[in-house]
Amino acid sequence: MLNYIWGFMIVIGIIVGVLNGKIDQVSITTINSAKEAITLCITMLGVMSLWTGIMQVARASGIMEALTKLLNPVLNLLFPDIPKNHIAREYIASNMIANILGLGWAATPMGLKAMGELKKLSKNGDVASCDMCTFLIINISSLQLIPVNIIAYRSQYGSISPTEILGAALVATTTSTIAGIIFSLVARKLSRID
Repeated sequence: MLNYIWGFMIVIGIIVGVLNGKIDQVSITTINSAKEAITLCITMLGVMSLWTGIMQVARASGIMEALTKLLNPVLNLLFPDIPKNHIAREYIASNMIANILGLGWAATPMGLKAMGELKKLSKNGDVASCDMCTFLIINISSLQLIPVNIIAYRSQYGSISPTEILGAALVATTTSTIAGIIFSLVARKLSRID
């Protein structure tokens, strides 16, 4: 569906450019945007590689296991239906830690593995369980102490102070995460009433 939306927007842009007699500007902008996209991808690839590597070192050194143990009280509150030593808890904790550190791309593989394990635990494979919904909400709200991706984008586009958004990002992501947790807890209680 998203491909159709993007395709529609591109075709409309070209039609508007032709009707306004500015097809040359559309062509120049298209080429410049492609160049800018490649430059941004290379920059973000470096950032992603660095942090994904750091996450692997943290996992191999036992830091992730220790952080998972620290997160156990939070995991017990948010995911009471997941057995205590289930692998899904480690995947969820790794995803949450990566998101807290602002490593959205490094969080994705663990998030996909966590969702796969949660689906295995689900009693009804066609309907998302409360744990799956809670995990999705927590993942999307994404509490971030260091928004690495946004800092990299701001740096790429010439910001004088790419880190000045740290305070605002922390307030915004903390608020969204608290709202997500409250919603998840209320929704879980209501689902048990039905």
